[in-house]
Amino acid sequence: MISGRSSASGPEAQRHASAIRRKITILGTRLDTLQTQLPKLQGKQPIPEKEMNRRRDMIANLRSKANQMASTLNMSNFANRDSLLGPEIKPAENRTEGLDNRGLLGFQRQVMREQDEGLEKLEGTIMSTKHIALAVNEELSLHTRLIDDLDEHVDVTDSRLRRVQKRLAIMNKRTKGGCTCMSMISSIVGIVVLITLIWLLIKYL
Repeated sequence: MISGRSSASGPEAQRHASAIRRKITILGTRLDTLQTQLPKLQGKQPIPEKEMNRRRDMIANLRSKANQMASTLNMSNFANRDSLLGPEIKPAENRTEGLDNRGLLGFQRQVMREQDEGLEKLEGTIMSTKHIALAVNEELSLHTRLIDDLDEHVDVTDSRLRRVQKRLAIMNKRTKGGCTCMSMISSIVGIVVLITLIWLLIKYL
């Protein structure tokens, strides 16, 4: 009965652990990408130093927690492996040496009790690993959502910066065009005034 529960819980815990390893790897890759994008974003638009420090701290905090989760998962795997392997046991021949039939029967019962105890400990370790995996998975999902929000904020900021730059370029062209028109009007007015003065001079001289 215990063996059945253990065999059912083992693969499930392993699936959780494998899924978490993949998520931790993805999380590390996305953190590297965000850390690379931060200086580029600061070069595109003026961002207060306080805001940049806040984003750097957020990335560093997420990276630290990801490393902690990876360490917790590795420690759980080591504990699970120790439970599976168990301590070094003396060969059965040495333990049964000199026993009669009754002693052998008692020894077999003792071995069965030890096996049951070992299976119970293994089941407890597997369940503990499963609970740790579920907790880490939940926290990892939260961190992934935080990264998605930060990544989305970076994209929105970059998009707004592009729109502002485009508007500034349009305004700059319009300003240059307006200056050209004003120069032409001033030149025409100047020519008209000059012609009028010449005409008046010719008329009254």
